[in-house]
Amino acid sequence: METTAAFDGLVCTDCGERFDPTAVTHECSDCGGVLDPNYEYDRIDIARDDLENRPFDGMWRYEELLPIPRESAVTMDEGTTPLVECPNLADELGVGRVLIKDEGRNPTGSFKDRGHALAVSAAREHGASDIALTSAGNAGQSAAAYAARAGLDSHVFVPSRANFVNKAMINVHGGDMNVIGGRFPDAAAACADAMESEDWYSTSSFSTPYRHEGKKTMLYETIEQLDWDVPDGIVYPTGGGVGLVGMHKGAQEFEQLGLTDEIPALYAAQSSGCAPIVEAWEAGEDIHEPWDVPDTICGGIEIPDPGASPLILDALDESGGGAVATPDESILDSAITVAQHTGVEMGATCAAAASGAWDLAERGVFGADDTIVLMNTASANKEADILRSHLMGKGI
Repeated sequence: METTAAFDGLVCTDCGERFDPTAVTHECSDCGGVLDPNYEYDRIDIARDDLENRPFDGMWRYEELLPIPRESAVTMDEGTTPLVECPNLADELGVGRVLIKDEGRNPTGSFKDRGHALAVSAAREHGASDIALTSAGNAGQSAAAYAARAGLDSHVFVPSRANFVNKAMINVHGGDMNVIGGRFPDAAAACADAMESEDWYSTSSFSTPYRHEGKKTMLYETIEQLDWDVPDGIVYPTGGGVGLVGMHKGAQEFEQLGLTDEIPALYAAQSSGCAPIVEAWEAGEDIHEPWDVPDTICGGIEIPDPGASPLILDALDESGGGAVATPDESILDSAITVAQHTGVEMGATCAAAASGAWDLAERGVFGADDTIVLMNTASANKEADILRSHLMGKGI
């Protein structure tokens, strides 16, 4: 396995055991905990000027802070997505600035490309012939695309409610799509059953150490795009929380390397129809209770049993952020408001970030001079039918 110079193996986030990344590929073999890439930060010599002098040409510009070098990467120039200024939203929220990090501009239309670029690169480095995962939709499309680019076979298990665009593109990329009746946990169970008899390399969230690692680059870019000013808050639509955990790690790394002197407050935004993270946060718990009856149109964040909730809750706590849940009606209204007031196309699921930001603003969480970033994690084109149906239901 070809690695970058400072990459120093994998560390279990539960028991602290360290593993050789050439020998261990997924969960901790001692306790089953989530593994996290570790680095010797004193070997990373990078300054703001170094980054500013590089082309803004994708997430591999941060090669020193990734496990696998650019030359070994399975890449389609993912990353370096726009950070769009939205003055009308800033006025409406009563803050200094609102910006939308538009991850819908990635190769397959979602931030999942950052995670799968790295996870599929690792799979290829480990000699895998097949990858497999459970997905609510976007990750499955991304996995099929990156597997195709790497010359690997992909096996994707999606719940029947996954949107048509994702399902269609999994097929178009040549993926073996398995549509499972029910919801995300049913698809996860089917995937686990299939993998018992198959030698497939899992790229499911937090099963691989590399999905959240790729997504930390969203934080790097955001701070650079703000001319090194750390935003006061980042609101993230939260299901499994992979991106939120990754961004928290990225913020800590920039601070440790002396590139910034603080970390942004991170806010998890969920639908009130499936809000296990919000429920745990408000109760002061360090782990969630599974949500018994999930009921939300926002399929991408309908994750009733997020396995890495301790990492998510730690990120919220350590960053000084929080968690917020809003009804589907408010989420869909927010997607339409963003589209009509800014031109930015925010997906129905992703608009939980906008709806959550409005709720937080109304509660006085943000200051009048604050800079707030909303994470638009996927293109609205994938869920355009949901938004259009919502408008029709209002007689528009």
